[in-house]
Amino acid sequence: MTVLVKPQPFSGSLAQRLAVKPTEGTVLYWLGQAGFILDMDGVRIVIDPYLSDSLAAKYAGTDFPHVRMMPPPIAVSDIRQVDYVLCTHAHTDHMDPGTLPGLLATNPCARLIAPRAVQAAARERSGVGDERISWVDAGERIDLSSGLSITATRSAHETIKCDEDGHHHYLGFAIQGQEATVWHSGDTVPFEGQVAEVLALAPDVALLPVNGRRAELSERGIAGNLTLQEAIELGEAAGASAVIAHHYGMFAFNTLPPERIDEVINKVQGRLLRAAVGTAYIISLSGPQTFSEARC
Repeated sequence: MTVLVKPQPFSGSLAQRLAVKPTEGTVLYWLGQAGFILDMDGVRIVIDPYLSDSLAAKYAGTDFPHVRMMPPPIAVSDIRQVDYVLCTHAHTDHMDPGTLPGLLATNPCARLIAPRAVQAAARERSGVGDERISWVDAGERIDLSSGLSITATRSAHETIKCDEDGHHHYLGFAIQGQEATVWHSGDTVPFEGQVAEVLALAPDVALLPVNGRRAELSERGIAGNLTLQEAIELGEAAGASAVIAHHYGMFAFNTLPPERIDEVINKVQGRLLRAAVGTAYIISLSGPQTFSEARC
């Protein structure tokens, strides 16, 4: 058996859907950029939420002003019933000081899970102490409630970066539930050993960035990610039933046009999906399938 991901547009607000505690099943909602809400087996997990204008304020008047192209799909105070908040690394669009304090205040029982290599940044930006934070490094597993677990994987945000103790700055998270495993790669490019590492975790759904990378941005300190074609190839090699493409549509200088993603979606027969707001991605068991080949 494999997993089927069914996009289901919904009427009403995302806040209304999050007003009650999740029950059974697995559902994903996109928050923009690399941000997702994952309801899995009665547990609510928020991953890399960027719901503020922190970067617009930080880079105002520069060559790359980081003005949002899309408004936040929900107010921070409306994200409720949260059990865990995951940050893959310390870049502001993944560990946002304009989002995390309010989110963790609204959900006082929620725990933050963050890379061990960026402890100082996580404490400062979240506004909570170590009693509410679980530190993790690549290869480590954290057991959550309701039988869920999270295993951290390495990521290379153009490079693999470690601190002086060998802890990784950039991580992905494989979230394993009763019926499915969802892997959020974090910001990454392909690197040696990546496929074998992820394949061992048997992800059913891969959440992969597709904004790519350009030398002129890398030279200015703006690290890139997988291209759309690389994301398709990584999802196929890792054995995922579906890839949800994200990390686009936030900043004009560092995005991929949605119509370009849609062109390729038409070539892979439903196995590649483009993250969109106002949509619930319902994950359920399905029959056997194979990842269709496509070339961008």
